Amino acid sequence: MNKIKGIIFVSIGAASYGILATIIKLANNNNFGTAGLTFLQYLFGVLVLSIATFLINTKSKKTISTTNTANQTAISTSKYPRLKLMLFGTSLGLTSSFYYLSIQYVPVSVGIILLMQTVWMGILLEFFIDRKLVSKAKIIGSIMVLLGTLLASKVFESDFNLNLLGVIYGLFAAIFYTTSMYASNKISLELPSLTRSKYLVYGGFLAILIFWNFQIIEEINSVEILKWGMVLGLFGTVLPPILFSKGVPAIGNGLTSIIAALEIPISVLSAFLILNEQIGFLQGVGIFIILITILLINVKKKEKIEKSKTL
Repeated sequence: MNKIKGIIFVSIGAASYGILATIIKLANNNNFGTAGLTFLQYLFGVLVLSIATFLINTKSKKTISTTNTANQTAISTSKYPRLKLMLFGTSLGLTSSFYYLSIQYVPVSVGIILLMQTVWMGILLEFFIDRKLVSKAKIIGSIMVLLGTLLASKVFESDFNLNLLGVIYGLFAAIFYTTSMYASNKISLELPSLTRSKYLVYGGFLAILIFWNFQIIEEINSVEILKWGMVLGLFGTVLPPILFSKGVPAIGNGLTSIIAALEIPISVLSAFLILNEQIGFLQGVGIFIILITILLINVKKKEKIEKSKTL
C-alpha cells in the first residue's frame, strides 16, 4: 500500500472516532439510553471483528504452513498475550461509558477536550511505568494543553457554567483512555493489529456488561435502538481498528499520531453542524491550542525516532 492510501485510511479512522459523541447525543435526544447504546456498539464490534479475524486467519493458514516455525517462536515474547489485551481492553469500555455519560451534562466540544487530557496523563503514565524522564517539550506541551482546556471550557467567559458531574465523568474517561492508548502501543505487540483490536474490544465488552448490568436490559426495548447501536459500532469499534490496521503499517506510528488529532476538529465540527452547538472565540482558541500542541508533540517524537534510526 502506498503512503497516500495509508494517510486516507488513518484519517477516516480518526474522523470515525470524532463523530461518535454527536451520534450518541442524537440518540440520547431521541430517548435512547446510554447503557443500551454502548452495549450494542460493542456487541456489534465483537461480532464483526470476530468474523473479520476468522476470515483473515483462515486465508492466511496456507502461507503460515510455509513459514519458518523458528521465526514464529521468536515473535512470541509475552505470556498470555490475549488475556492481557482483554484485561487492558476493559479500559476501552469504561472510556466509552464515562465519555458518553459526560456529554449528557456538557457540550460535545467540551467533552472531547476533557477526553484529550490524555495528552498530559499519558506523559505522567510514561514517567511512572516506563521510568522515562519527561522532556522539556512534553512539559511545555502539557501546560499548553491545560491552558487550552481552560479556554475551551469557557472558564474565562462570563457565561461560564459547566456541570461538575459532566467534568468528573469526562476526566474519568480521559484516565481510562490513557490506559487504552498505553495498551494499544505497548501490550502484546507480537499479535497482528486486527487481532489485538479484537481482544481489546472483547475486554471493553465485558467491562460494559459489568458497568451497566441490568440497565442494558431495561434500555433495549425497541428495534430502533438496534440501528443506533449498529451505527455506533461501525464508527466506534469496527471501522477505526480495520482502517488503522491497514493504514498504520504504510505511514508509521509517528504520522499516525499526528493524523489521529483530526478527532478533535471533527468532533467539534460535527457538534456545530448537527447539534447546533455554538463555539465562542476563546473556546475556539483553546481548541486550536490543544490541537497544535498535540501536533507539535507528535512531530517532535517522529523527528526523534527518525534521528535515532540514522545514528
